[in-house]
Amino acid sequence: MRYRRRLRSRIIISFAIFGIVLSAMFGLSAVYLRERLENQLITKTLERNLADYATSFRKDPSNQLITFNKIEGWVISERKFANVPFAWRDLRDGVHDLTEPDGRGGKLIYKLAVKKDADYWFFLKYDTAQEKEGQERLLIALIAAFGVFSLLSVLLGVWAAGSVMQPVADLAQRLRALRGNGGGDRLADHYANDEVGQLAAALDDYRDRLTELVERDREFNADVSHELRTPLAVIATTTELLLASPAVTEKVRDRVRRIERAVRQSTELTEALLLLSRRSREAPTDGETTDVARVAEQVIDAQRPNLGSKPVVARLEVEEPLEVVAPSSVVAVALANLIGNAFKYTPAGEVVVRVGDGKVVVEDSGPGIAAEEADQLFRRGVRGKDATGKGAGLGLAIVRRLCELYDWRVALRPRPQGGAAATLDFRLRR
Repeated sequence: MRYRRRLRSRIIISFAIFGIVLSAMFGLSAVYLRERLENQLITKTLERNLADYATSFRKDPSNQLITFNKIEGWVISERKFANVPFAWRDLRDGVHDLTEPDGRGGKLIYKLAVKKDADYWFFLKYDTAQEKEGQERLLIALIAAFGVFSLLSVLLGVWAAGSVMQPVADLAQRLRALRGNGGGDRLADHYANDEVGQLAAALDDYRDRLTELVERDREFNADVSHELRTPLAVIATTTELLLASPAVTEKVRDRVRRIERAVRQSTELTEALLLLSRRSREAPTDGETTDVARVAEQVIDAQRPNLGSKPVVARLEVEEPLEVVAPSSVVAVALANLIGNAFKYTPAGEVVVRVGDGKVVVEDSGPGIAAEEADQLFRRGVRGKDATGKGAGLGLAIVRRLCELYDWRVALRPRPQGGAAATLDFRLRR
């Protein structure tokens, strides 16, 4: 996913980062500019004072000691160069930053302005201890201000995120309230003509188009199901009359029975698809239940023609009676897809249908399936990589939709001894 964080979290983090970076840049800039400007000011002051004193000294050489506030000055003649501190002797003209022990275990930090000519050396010493102490205090104050402004940035981000996200959260709540209910007020009526209002209007338009599409799909499914029932009923009645007629030969009677089974399958499939289109489950009336073993036997009998001449043995094993509260058509459609696939993809061997313990297990001795593709086969249009022949990959998808509707479970897995096993579990997932 491209966006992994919540929008509210991203707003808070953005404000926090912006405030922290801005506070840090402001603090660093203040420290840098103060130190730079202070150095420039002291340097220019020392140079100007030293030049002025050198000029006045030449007018009155008797004044060799200079005393200012925080400034000490010396004039050294050519006969007293040996009295100059060793660290000052090789300094060139200009202002220098020097550090030396103060005799008490600390350090003396000062600036020294130097001006030399052939007859005299001029020195001005400026004690910068007070300025260093001021810089340290400024740094502490800036660190405290940095913390305060960072906290304010986070709090401002929290407030801004709440203000910005409140309309979006309200829109999401209204959308959740519309779940399962196609009516209700239009969302755009509750918001101003801003970004959230435009989003609400787009959602209203999408809901209208989706509702229209769903209603049209439901009407189509209902009409098709209703119209198919009439010809199917006619075919079923005709097959009953043909089977009751003594003039029909046994060969023709077998073919009529195949037509009868196909009609029954079509009727069951039509009823199951109608339930899916309505997204509503139905159950037998008057507390009746569907006998799963009996339906499984009918499905096996109906699917036997798919075996053709293949050397496949199909058998039903009923370990214990099993009844479910669901129409027999729904159970038949689900079992028909599972058993039909087993018959279709088993070239030789056996197909065993076991009923009991609240479920039906269909095992075959075919080529089997890969464990990693088992769940994918229940998606629409997906077929196994070794699947052959015609098929749209819809059968298992219909089974899963029926299971979701009735709260059942369906699963596929490879068998250790070869082949595949499909399980239709009627025990409610809840």
